[in-house]
Amino acid sequence: MSSLKINRIVVGAIAGIIFGSGMIISEMVNPHKVIAFLDIFGQWDPSLAFVMIGALLVFAPCYHLIIKKRKTAINGDIIAPKNSNKIDAKLTVGAIVFGIGWGLAGFCPGPAITNLGGGNYAIFAFVAAMILGMVIANKYLASRS
Repeated sequence: MSSLKINRIVVGAIAGIIFGSGMIISEMVNPHKVIAFLDIFGQWDPSLAFVMIGALLVFAPCYHLIIKKRKTAINGDIIAPKNSNKIDAKLTVGAIVFGIGWGLAGFCPGPAITNLGGGNYAIFAFVAAMILGMVIANKYLASRS
């Protein structure tokens, strides 16, 4: 195995551990906490907003001072800016479906994957449905092009 591939695996594992730990510590893996955050007209719990603000306070300066200037990521991948600002039906429908799923289940993909280690069968069902949805969407979109 090449050193570049090992570097990508190690960097990915470290990033995943940091991300997953942050999700667990902030309780973003707790669907009741997420649904309470999204319930702005009921028993609203604003604590996740503070988590997001804290993340932005750390990320924004790092992005502008370090990341934006780099041509390659730490794992060796080329950083290529996305030039599309197009808001089309595919993006809009995807965002709506994502938001509905997040609001109903209290999970989005990152926290759901993080929560797989908890042994909750509902999480396994959610991740399986998420993967199935991605496969169906990819087949549908491939057939349209």
